[in-house]
Amino acid sequence: MRTDNGPDLAAERPASRGLPRMSRTRVWLFALTVASYVAIVVGVITTSKLVTLDWQVMLWRPYKQWPQIHAFLDYFVVLGQRGPTAVMVLAWLGWRAWRHRTLHPLLVLGTSLLLLNITVGAVKYGLGRLGPHYATTVGSAEMFAGGDIFPSGHTANAVVTWGVLAYLATTPRARRWGSIASALLALGVGATTVYLGTHWVSDVLLGWAAGLLILLALPWFEPFMSRAEEWITGTWARFRARRAAPRTQPPAAPAGPARPGRGSGEGEPDRETVGTAAQVAASAGAAGAAPTGPAPAAASAPKPAPAASPTGTGSGHAAGRPPTVRGERTPPGAVGARRRPVDRQIMRPVPPLSQASTAARGPRPR
Repeated sequence: MRTDNGPDLAAERPASRGLPRMSRTRVWLFALTVASYVAIVVGVITTSKLVTLDWQVMLWRPYKQWPQIHAFLDYFVVLGQRGPTAVMVLAWLGWRAWRHRTLHPLLVLGTSLLLLNITVGAVKYGLGRLGPHYATTVGSAEMFAGGDIFPSGHTANAVVTWGVLAYLATTPRARRWGSIASALLALGVGATTVYLGTHWVSDVLLGWAAGLLILLALPWFEPFMSRAEEWITGTWARFRARRAAPRTQPPAAPAGPARPGRGSGEGEPDRETVGTAAQVAASAGAAGAAPTGPAPAAASAPKPAPAASPTGTGSGHAAGRPPTVRGERTPPGAVGARRRPVDRQIMRPVPPLSQASTAARGPRPR
């Protein structure tokens, strides 16, 4: 339930785009324009009175009747050239696309120009009509002679390019005024080409019809443009997500099983226990708790003889001292296997000296 204290969120939302739909009136206009297009083409091919009108206007030489506006119309006709007009309209529609975060204006312009190039270009080169400056026979239609001026590309381009701005208007009032302005520009460009003598009157009439057909048919291409916009935005989002994702490091190799006799201290080199099985067992027993009962059988095994000291007296290992170790691994054998440690020869222990033997040996020299 909404209270009167809060603002009306529905009133603050932006209005919908409200693009033209293919209504019944639009369909009738499209059909009437198609009929006019066909009538103009047939009238020129059959050399009707329309061709006679073309010759009368051309022989009248409009550019000689009003020479004072010739310089101005030379620049004004640029508003019908495809390159300059496309750049100007693209700048405006690009700003609108960035502001509203949508590619629809750019897709509408691209679709309309693509349709213009296909339809107008195919008819131009298919009919091959010569222009007024290249006419050879007075009163002839100059068709299928290798020309490319029928219909007028300047006129059709002016209708489509400036008409797209009216097509994309967001309010009915803006669309109405945009349609009037684009129609005046298209009429002015078409009349200018006749004044300059670059087109016949029938070329301009067919150019107006060709451009109007494209504008009227644009609502039929709206579903394709919507799918194209979804695909482009989705592809761009996936591309940005891949670039923003952190690069994962390759997983480290799993550590192998621990081997007996190797060092486990941090920073300590690997070591291998060297000695007999009895010595290893004795060292393991000494590292544990002190036994409370009788010594095991392994503890009573004979121990190796102590190394002779420089003074002549022997000194063996302590009871809890670990066996000797080797700081480096044993190098692999010929087949790559590891050589097993060789047991050293066990020497008999030397019995401790008694008092009688000490007295027999005499005093120790100092």
